[in-house]
Order: sequence, then C-alpha cells, then structure tokens
Amino acid sequence: IMKRVFINGYGSIGNRIAQFIKDDPQIKIIGVGKFSADDKVSDAISRGFDVYVPQKKIDSFKNYKIKGSIEDALSDCDLVIDCSPGGTGYTNKKQLYEPKDVMAIYQGGESVFGEERVSDLLFNSRVNYKEAFGKKHVMQGSCNVTGMGRILQPLREKYGSRLLRFDAILVRRWADIEQTEKTVPDTIEWSPNPHHQDDVKSYMGQDTPLFIQAIKVPTRQMHVHMMSIRFKDSAPNPSEILDLYRAEYGVAILWTAKGTKQIRDAAESMKFSFKDTNMIHIHANMIEKIGDTIKMVYSDDQTGIVIPENHKLMQAMLFQKPYDETLAHTESLFHMEEKKKSLEQFFAKK
Repeated sequence: IMKRVFINGYGSIGNRIAQFIKDDPQIKIIGVGKFSADDKVSDAISRGFDVYVPQKKIDSFKNYKIKGSIEDALSDCDLVIDCSPGGTGYTNKKQLYEPKDVMAIYQGGESVFGEERVSDLLFNSRVNYKEAFGKKHVMQGSCNVTGMGRILQPLREKYGSRLLRFDAILVRRWADIEQTEKTVPDTIEWSPNPHHQDDVKSYMGQDTPLFIQAIKVPTRQMHVHMMSIRFKDSAPNPSEILDLYRAEYGVAILWTAKGTKQIRDAAESMKFSFKDTNMIHIHANMIEKIGDTIKMVYSDDQTGIVIPENHKLMQAMLFQKPYDETLAHTESLFHMEEKKKSLEQFFAKK
C-alpha cells in the first residue's frame, strides 16, 4: 500500500528530502509546506511538487499557484516530515500534527528534553532503529549527532568494556552553502553546554562516558570532529580501527583529502546530487595511537547526512520493516555504496 507523506518546509533539509524520496515507489509525496513567499515556492512548483501554505497566510502567496493550506494537506496524509525552521517543531506538533492525529518526524533543531520536547525518542538508525516502531512522533538527530552514532556504535560493539571514555571537539560550520542570507563572520565562536552531548547520550545511554566541546568556525563546508578514544589497556592499532569501519554504511575512509571543501568539490565533480556525500569521512592520515588512546578526525556532511536517515526513519514508522530491507531500499534511492567507493578511490592512499 502506497503511503502519503507531506514535507512541511522546503529549506536545506526539506528540498533534499523531497527530491530524493519522490522516486520512492512506496511513497506518494502529496506536497511541500512553505511559510514565506519567495523563490523557493517557484522552485518547488517547477519540480512538480504541490505547494501548501498556512491558512492564515494564503493571501500573501497570491502571485503563486498554491494548491491549498497546510491544514488541508495534513488531513490527507499518513506522515509529515517536519522541516520547518529549528525550534518551531513543537508548535507545529501541538497546533497541527496532534489535532490532525498524524505521525511526524522532526529534525535536529528540535529537542527531546524539557517542556517543549517533540518526542521521547531521538533516532539514530545505527543504534535504535527498531525503537521507532509504533511511535507517532520521533526526532531525527542533527548532522553532528547522527555522524557521531556511526563512529561510537561500531566501537562499542567491538570493544565494549575495554572503552574508558570518548572526548570530542566538534568544529562546526557556520552556515550551509545555500543559506546565502546568512553571512559568515570573521570569528570563531565557542558553544557552552552544546546540546550534542545530551542528544548522543539519549540514544547511546546516559552512562556513556562522552565529553563534547564545540566551536563554530567561518566556513560553509561541513563539520569536523576531532575525537580521542581512551581504552582501559593499550589501544588497538590504527589499522584495526580503520578495518572496523570499512564495511560501515555511510562511512568513507579517505587518505589524501586536505580539507572539507576538497571533498565537496570532489562530490560536485562526480555529479553527486546537491554536492552532498550523505556520509561521514574518516581521515585516515590523521589517525594515531598514543598508549591507551586513539586519536581520530572525521568530517560530517552537514546537509546530506540526515537525508537517508529520514528515509530510514520513515520506513521504520510507516512499515516497521526489518533493518536490512530498509537499508537496501534506502540504498536503491541514494546509491551511497557507489558514492563511498568513488570517494575512497579519489582520495586513496598514493
């Protein structure tokens, strides 16, 4: 049975999700929600999407061919993927999704803590896929939080009680490439109590010995995580750590990349959609062992990484599919194994 999905928001995340999942034969996208009358409305219409807007704002969209109100669209769908600006998900949940009794996926700008939490589950497909079965409201982790699960979970599965602690410095990009309205100032900003630590622990477990510091740097080209992994005894060799990730879905191992823009440029030259890799990239030439500690560096495609995750979460909520089936179905739309291979060849050890 084909399921009907509405995408509420058409920014960096919304337009990517819409364009990737429109080819999914099990899904019908009934349309996208827009909150402001701008060029993105025309873009969505030109790509064949019906556009819905808030009932009370319909007049301000009179220059566009609008299909109807967001309220109408929600009466006619099985699931909504909320891609509205960060922090508005809770309001949407209370005012729109709950009254319409519709399932909803929220993005990483929301929270699973406090009064305005959108869900009690923060989804990371590598860690808690099945926990989304039977849930009506689930939050997809942010780009940084998603990437970290792909690093921590394989380590935990292999080394278990040998692991003593994880210390990570998140070097975060300032804005996305297409966020041209955001200027990138000449400064480095630090973030006290970054949300990422609590977010990651919410799916890895509260007792996870994880300590995160975060800074924001003036670039639009991806995030970088610098992580130290301490073991109770002598740390494994770097080659063993790299072997652990070779077959890991959505993780590429790159030897010769010098910086994040070089990876984006490679993705563009290989005609990847949106210049996204949809994955994290371990920089193999930066991995080292010092006594009981492994130091590693990986970059995180901030706009692309959560798109296949949303697709996996949607399948868990709508169809309760076994994980292997979901992975194969997501791969058929995103071709990430192919992208991984191309990137690894492009940045192979010389």
